[in-house]
Amino acid sequence: MKKDLLKSILSLLVLFIADNKAVAQDIHFSQFFEAPLLRNPALAGIFSGDVRLQAVYRTQWNSVTVPYQTGSFNGEYKLPVGKNNDFLTLGGQVLYDKAGSAALSTTHLLPSLNYHKSLSGDKNSYLSLGFMGGWVQRSIDRSKITTNSQYDGSGYNPGLADGETFTKTNYGYFDGSVGMSFNSQIGQKENNNFFIGAAYHHFNKAKKVSFYGNPDFEMVPKIVTSLGITMGLTDYSYFTLHADYSKQGSFTETIAGVLYSWKLDEIDNPKYILHAGTLLRWKDALVPVAKLEFRPLSVSVSYDANISQLKSASNGRGGFEASITYQKYLDRDNSSKNAVRCPRF
Repeated sequence: MKKDLLKSILSLLVLFIADNKAVAQDIHFSQFFEAPLLRNPALAGIFSGDVRLQAVYRTQWNSVTVPYQTGSFNGEYKLPVGKNNDFLTLGGQVLYDKAGSAALSTTHLLPSLNYHKSLSGDKNSYLSLGFMGGWVQRSIDRSKITTNSQYDGSGYNPGLADGETFTKTNYGYFDGSVGMSFNSQIGQKENNNFFIGAAYHHFNKAKKVSFYGNPDFEMVPKIVTSLGITMGLTDYSYFTLHADYSKQGSFTETIAGVLYSWKLDEIDNPKYILHAGTLLRWKDALVPVAKLEFRPLSVSVSYDANISQLKSASNGRGGFEASITYQKYLDRDNSSKNAVRCPRF
């Protein structure tokens, strides 16, 4: 009974969240560090390489309702600008999400542009300004919606009207984000570095983001602040700290954690690296993560162990995520591999 009740509640929340500006909340990933453009468009291009392609897949709430499924794909291409160690990153983000028994589906197509301005001739130190914007499309399968209006006194009657007044099952809108980041080397070691950034998502506050076409419903802006630090421990090991804080309307989210990394072959240019660690999404989930690099590819998996108030209904089970990344330098004359200075993390 508890699981059936939770299924009904979650199904209703899917439609309510999609249509109410007061409770709107964006899609998120536990492996947020594998989807940098969703964090901040100014994080595009801050990696060792000329090109990076990343894909993340997430499935959640399998134990209590129809699974929520989310897929992300982003690509970045970095190239030098002028003779002052500046760089430009061209990129794009594709996001697809399908939620709940009503099959609420959302597709994002968001190209991005990021400019990296070198601040020092002595070490890697960059200030970056990024923009991302494009089209978002949402749809819902009305045939899968059930309401209390279809209860005839003895049970569910699909022949009765659902009592809802919305007439369209899809709508679209333009969405835009802007962000800045600062990326710098720590000390004299190029592999010790950090970044800090802030982004303002949905700055255009798209109107009528509702299946009811209500002009008062608008996309609520979201502020995201991000931090990353990489520091060497020994010749063969290092750690990486990842952290994000997000605020959208009345919702806030804090997620942070550490990955420890071990080089499995060479010290200076390893091909195989093993990463393992844990993230914490505050008051929501504990997330163990494992990642293996076999350059130019890497794969990682994580699992959300639910510690929120839903843990009794979900038996502590949350979401599974898997990601794959392709990242490398290109064989070209102006590759960032040959640059004296270059934004990296």
